[in-house]
Amino acid sequence: MAKLKITQVKGLVGAKQNQKDTILTLGLHKIHQSVEHEDTPAVRGMIRTVAHLVEVEEVA
Repeated sequence: MAKLKITQVKGLVGAKQNQKDTILTLGLHKIHQSVEHEDTPAVRGMIRTVAHLVEVEEVA
């Protein structure tokens, strides 16, 4: 299964509470921090919620 590299590129100041919770659920805590997750529909949904705060890359 493919993996996704998710990098936080913007801070959470002024973000809605559900967006803050989603970022923490993805395992991100700081700007420019990256995590890898399996490419599942649940993860894709979380990425869609915070798309303006993160960058996503596919990892081979």
